[in-house]
Amino acid sequence: MTDEPSATRVLDTGALRALAHPLRVRILDLLSQEGPQTASTLAALTGESSGSTSYHLRMLARHGLVREVEGRAGRERWWERPRGRISFGDESVGDSPAARAVLQVAVAEYHRARFQEMFDYFTRGADTETEDWREASVSSTTTAHLTASQMRELAERMDALFTEYAERYRGQTGEGVRAVSLRADMFPLPRRGERS
Repeated sequence: MTDEPSATRVLDTGALRALAHPLRVRILDLLSQEGPQTASTLAALTGESSGSTSYHLRMLARHGLVREVEGRAGRERWWERPRGRISFGDESVGDSPAARAVLQVAVAEYHRARFQEMFDYFTRGADTETEDWREASVSSTTTAHLTASQMRELAERMDALFTEYAERYRGQTGEGVRAVSLRADMFPLPRRGERS
């Protein structure tokens, strides 16, 4: 996987199998949201043992979904998610029924995790936020009557806008800066240590 922000990697069947596990999706999300972590810090964030998170990190690394951070000193290994996008494209699995089943499980787990984040925020998390974060959060639904090409055009425009903001503020730190989920629903993600 490259580190180019616009690079998209279509996941093969092996990588899809690696992501068909709830804890692995959670680890990948935490590395995206929180930056580099060790098996121990991931264990603290997920409530799992460090042996379990270490095992799952190795499974993700085997398929290039995570990698060790180079040049980071210390006793523990640090892991990061390489930059770039991943795609659950049909082209990677072809007509194989077994591969299509793996694709379905991986996609279901990926979206289940995202729905759970949104559900947790809008049903409980918003109550713990300050007014400025609550007012900036949005869950918006609009019905439009579009062709497939019009929907693709809209998706590309939304993707370009999200990518622009993600790149513009990549690595930003400081007072008031938090990880924010960019979807049609936007809301702040829990602060480290506040995850259930």
